[in-house]
Amino acid sequence: MQYSIKKMEQLVREDSNLTKELKQIMKDHDLEKNFALKALYHSAVKDGGKYQKDYQEL
Repeated sequence: MQYSIKKMEQLVREDSNLTKELKQIMKDHDLEKNFALKALYHSAVKDGGKYQKDYQEL
């Protein structure tokens, strides 16, 4: 599965929990949005993550 910033942005827009997680990652690690999205992808989507199916359906 390939990382796509557009898919991640759409997934985050559609799920309020992911939006909260993204904001928390940005705050805790002082990251820009693009880097935080990639970190969220690796923690919540990739390799059987909680949101993998939703990501693949986009």
